[in-house]
Amino acid sequence: MTTPVPEAGRPIVFRGGIVVTMDDARTVHNNADVLVVDGKIADIGPSLAVPDGTYEIDAAGGIVMPGMIDSHRHMWQTAMRAYGSDWTLTQYFVWYYLEHGTAFRPQDYWAGNALSTIDAIESGITTTVDWSHGLQSVEHAEAAIDALVSSPGRYVMGFGNIFGGPWEWTADPAYRRVFESALADSRLAGVQLAFDVTGDPAFPEKKAFEVARELDVRVTTHAGVWGATNDDGVRLMHEHGFMEPGTVYVHAATLSEDSYQRIAATGGVVSLSTESEQSCGQGYPPSHALRAHDIPVSLSVDTSAWFSADLFSAMRTTLGADRSWEHLTAHEHGDTVTHSHLRSQHVVEWATRGGAKAVGREDELGSLEVGKLADVVLLKNDHSPTMFPVLNPYGHIAMQASRGDVHTVLVGGDVKKFEGRLVGVDLPAMRSRLEDTVEHLRSTLGDDVWQAGMNPDIPETKVLDNPYMYTEYRDSSTRTAYETQAPSARAGAAPQEG
Repeated sequence: MTTPVPEAGRPIVFRGGIVVTMDDARTVHNNADVLVVDGKIADIGPSLAVPDGTYEIDAAGGIVMPGMIDSHRHMWQTAMRAYGSDWTLTQYFVWYYLEHGTAFRPQDYWAGNALSTIDAIESGITTTVDWSHGLQSVEHAEAAIDALVSSPGRYVMGFGNIFGGPWEWTADPAYRRVFESALADSRLAGVQLAFDVTGDPAFPEKKAFEVARELDVRVTTHAGVWGATNDDGVRLMHEHGFMEPGTVYVHAATLSEDSYQRIAATGGVVSLSTESEQSCGQGYPPSHALRAHDIPVSLSVDTSAWFSADLFSAMRTTLGADRSWEHLTAHEHGDTVTHSHLRSQHVVEWATRGGAKAVGREDELGSLEVGKLADVVLLKNDHSPTMFPVLNPYGHIAMQASRGDVHTVLVGGDVKKFEGRLVGVDLPAMRSRLEDTVEHLRSTLGDDVWQAGMNPDIPETKVLDNPYMYTEYRDSSTRTAYETQAPSARAGAAPQEG
């Protein structure tokens, strides 16, 4: 028998759960209630008195935690879920940037975004940055926004366009009208400009930074991506005064000590996509370097054309990558690691508070505290042995739980998932929209091209330099950097071409 879903606006109390608040003291209550009234956290504590008519959710045996925040996801690519599972970064660039990315119609962009929104909610992610870098037209941008604001959850619109220079599309009056409309749309959780800095000494990206400054929005940029965006881009941003507090540096791998110091000194935030860095080759996931420089970290999915679409996987792989690096480095010197520096608590913090910092909403999101917005997740699954015993709640979140254990999700106090099922989502209709998009892409490309893209051969020519198509700038960073960076990662490696 299905339990009725609490109606919108009704007070809700989670009773008797392990409450992981992620407040400044990192308080954990072992048997407490969380009361939600008028879309905000009203109280936290044992055996709370609640208003008449409050809906009670039994959280006993479960974990109540803040909604997670994904600081970088190319949501439109969810329409091609797992298509590129065997790609390298070069193959991704070729497929989307140079060959087939323009095949997406506005309705295909809408479908990918809409699917990604419910994917996020289903896994306990209540806020997502849509790093929307396929906006080849204003119509695509409008479709992307429509999908976000008509879906459950909070979404930051990150405007981007891999098919043109950022100094071009940010100057387009039609795009400017869309930017301004998005800024005025209270249904969005924020707006960012999403573009990359190639390292071209002429710094053509300056004009895009000036637009961001004029609009008073943050820039989110792929930095420290092997052969694409490395130290020169960071240096140019700094020398021209555009490394502002809150700027988000995605990946931040293959950067030098100098770049990390610049990011730390200017109040930057890193979006770590560990599954992506491990598989694509942007560089070794740099959590160890970010810890060393005390740079704020958030976590992100990147793209489900490749990777898992949840932050449980991101937390788990980040712990594994960081600890692998520590052990490998120690072993090279004949040492043994006896205590791990990165703990489960840290990655849970990066998935919640870190994400709130990356979107500039840390005063409202990222922790369970009285007065904050009630974005709340209950992890509880009475039908699974994975959810008992819960001894170390941080460890359980990071190393044991999964999207199937997400029992309830609130966004602003309204129920978006309940008893393990999405609320108010027409999955058959969504499936139909995605089938149309996949059929369009397959028929447009042809079956041979479609199959070859999904099962790539080793390319005859390796792309060693910056693969971005909106600039002619090239340098030798992919050849020389191998000799100067990440010596530990090179130990025992085979000789490289160069």
